[in-house]
Amino acid sequence: MSRVWFEGELETVATWWRIFRKDGVAIGFTSHDRDLFFDDIHHLTAPGMVPSAIRFSADLEPDSAEMSGGLSHAAVTTEDLALGRFDEARIEMGLVDWQTLERETIFSGEIGTVDEDGGSFTAELLSEKARLDLDRIPRTSPTCRARFCGPGCNLPASRFTLETTVDATSHDGARLSVLAEIDNADFLDGELRVISGSATGLVHEITAIANGMLVVSPALAGTVTAGTRIELREGCDHRWATCRNRFGNAVNFRGEPFLPGNDLLARYPTAR
Repeated sequence: MSRVWFEGELETVATWWRIFRKDGVAIGFTSHDRDLFFDDIHHLTAPGMVPSAIRFSADLEPDSAEMSGGLSHAAVTTEDLALGRFDEARIEMGLVDWQTLERETIFSGEIGTVDEDGGSFTAELLSEKARLDLDRIPRTSPTCRARFCGPGCNLPASRFTLETTVDATSHDGARLSVLAEIDNADFLDGELRVISGSATGLVHEITAIANGMLVVSPALAGTVTAGTRIELREGCDHRWATCRNRFGNAVNFRGEPFLPGNDLLARYPTAR
């Protein structure tokens, strides 16, 4: 039988929350005045960083919650927020008895939008029911809907991934060149992952090729300089010809390249 919380006049109860970032880092916090350790996670005391009231709905409408706090804690910094380390991170929240460490999870979901203003931040929390708003039915499209080297594409990522070192970066961090001899065109629409230094784990999209350099979005952190180790993954423009001719993967093409589109209805008849 689960515990009934707040049934007495005086309780030794604190809130806790955990953030599981996409780069593999897990951070725990608690509203208690000292750190707590449970579930193999060290929960840092953060009385100035608090979750708001959590609203649960009995229907299919997503539950709502919010978390706010100051940027004074070493685990949440302005730089990390700007680099997107907390974007789409998974989050869990709950209650814990700080004497017995009896606990219960009351909310789980992911971080949505994060706003920063005047040394403080506010994060919107999306419940698991938010997934019900996603359209799971594939739509017809002339291009492939599968993520390159992901489910449906079925190509092995290791075959198209290269580990190399940054040779030089532009002053704004939006462009870089690498030491390895590569055909830049192969990596257009691909990914760059930092694997050394303080920016380890951050992933950037390769959006263009300019002056022989790779253009990435978002821009690289200031700590990514010459000598930083990175992983490059080739890209795909999701066209039928590319899938068939370059990758030999036409059997897994997730699109309808030969299906007539709406423009067929607007064509004028022509005499033969």
